[in-house]
Amino acid sequence: MDKKFPGVHALDHVDFDLYEGEVHVLLGENGAGKSTLVKILSGSVAKDSGRIIVRGEEIHDLNP
Repeated sequence: MDKKFPGVHALDHVDFDLYEGEVHVLLGENGAGKSTLVKILSGSVAKDSGRIIVRGEEIHDLNP
C-alpha cells in the first residue's frame, strides 16, 4: 500500500498480514506512517495504490 501527501511519502509499499485471534501492535517513530495506515484501513483517508484483502476478498469501499 502506498500513500503520498505533498512533499511526504507517508507509506512506501507497506505489506503485512493480520490473522484472526492474534494481537498486533503498530510501532514506529513519529512520522513513520502509523496514523496514516490506520486512517486508510478505517476509510478516513484514501490510499494511492495497493490492495486491502479481507478473508480472501479485495475491499474497495472503506467508510469511516
